[in-house]
Amino acid sequence: MRGIDADTLGLDGRWFDPVWRLEVELTPLELELLDTWWVRRLAFVAHAGIASFTTTQSYSRIEHSLGVLALTAHFAPDDRAARATAILHDIGHLPFSHTLEGLGGLDHHTIGRERIAELDPVLRRHGVEAEEIIAIDEGERPSPLTNSSGALTLDHLDSFLRSGQVHGRTTTPPREMLGRMRLVDGAVDTDEQTADELVDLIVAEARHQRAPSNVVPIAVLKHLVITALDTGASFDAADLTQMTDGELWAALLADPVTREGTRELRAHPRRWRMETLPTDAPSDMSDAGALDVHIRRGYLALPTVDGAKITDPRITALADALPLHLRVVRA
Repeated sequence: MRGIDADTLGLDGRWFDPVWRLEVELTPLELELLDTWWVRRLAFVAHAGIASFTTTQSYSRIEHSLGVLALTAHFAPDDRAARATAILHDIGHLPFSHTLEGLGGLDHHTIGRERIAELDPVLRRHGVEAEEIIAIDEGERPSPLTNSSGALTLDHLDSFLRSGQVHGRTTTPPREMLGRMRLVDGAVDTDEQTADELVDLIVAEARHQRAPSNVVPIAVLKHLVITALDTGASFDAADLTQMTDGELWAALLADPVTREGTRELRAHPRRWRMETLPTDAPSDMSDAGALDVHIRRGYLALPTVDGAKITDPRITALADALPLHLRVVRA
C-alpha cells in the first residue's frame, strides 16, 4: 500500500504518480538519483516556465520527470537505462524551463549532457553509464523514450496530459486513456477516439504557447535577464545555468537596474499586451520599450492510430503559421 503522500523523495521506495495513477517501485539507482542536487533542483523549476505564475500550470519539472518515469516503467519496466533517462532528461533546464532557452547561447540539452556526465559515478555503481543515458536522450539508441518516425513520445505525452489536467482540458481521466495506448518503437499508438482527445490537447497546448498569458511574461522576464547581464549584474550566464526559479527572482530583485521592472512584472503583468506582427516585420525594441518574440517551433507531434500516421488540419495550420512574430508592448 502506498503512503499518504505522492512524495518526490521515494521515502517508501515508491513513486505514485497522481496524474497517471501509476505506482512505480523505485530501483536503487532511481532512489540515489532522486537524492542528487541536479535532480532535486527540478523541484524548484516550473515546468510551464514563467507562465507558472500567470496560469494554473504551477507544477515542477521533477513532477514531469517522475511522470515520464511512471510511463516508461509502465511500458518497459525492465529497461533500467531508459528509466534512468526519464529521471535525468530535463536536468539541464534553466530557471523557468524554456523561458530563457537560447539566451547567451545556452541550451538545456548541452547543459544536460554535462550534468549526466557528472553523474557517471552514480550511474556506474548501478551498472549504467552516462554515455548510454546521453545516447538514449539524444535518440541515438533505440529506447521507449524516442522514435525515428516523428510521432508522439512519452515525454510529450506526459506534458500534454499533465498540462491538460491542471488547465481543465481533459475529458477522459489520463489513466483510462493510458489503458488504450500502446508503445510501438517509441511511438505512442492508440485508437481513433483516444487520438482525437490527444490531438485536442496538443492543439490547446500549442495555442497556449502563443497566448498572452505565456508570451507576455516570457518577453518581459527575458528582457529583464538580458538587461541584468548586459549591465554587469551579480550573476552571469554560467550562474544562470545553476539557478532555481526562486534564486533568479531574488537576483533580479536585488539588482537596482532590474528591481522595479521585476516588481512590476510580478505585481502587474497585465500592464503589457501582445500584438501579432508579419513574420518579416523588423525587430525594434526601441519602439517605446516594445519587446519582440519569435516562436520558431511547436510541439506538434501526433500519436499513431493502429500503426498509421494521422493528420489534423488544426495541427497543419499551427505548423504553417511558424515562425510566428509577436510583440509585447505597454497596455
